[in-house]
Amino acid sequence: MTPDDQKRLEACTAEIAEILYRNSNREGLDSLEGIEQTVRQQMLAEVSPRVALFLSTSRRTPPEAGFAA
Repeated sequence: MTPDDQKRLEACTAEIAEILYRNSNREGLDSLEGIEQTVRQQMLAEVSPRVALFLSTSRRTPPEAGFAA
């Protein structure tokens, strides 16, 4: 990965974390176990399907900037 791509990935990851936190149930964030469960659930429900979609179509066409599924 190029340094520019790594910086962009870090920025996007921070933005994803902010969005997921804003849309999480705060009651589940009072313990390490609750945080882990919340993060896992949100990653599986919201992030992984979009990454999988990109990976399944990446051989055919490159994603557009700001790609959203």
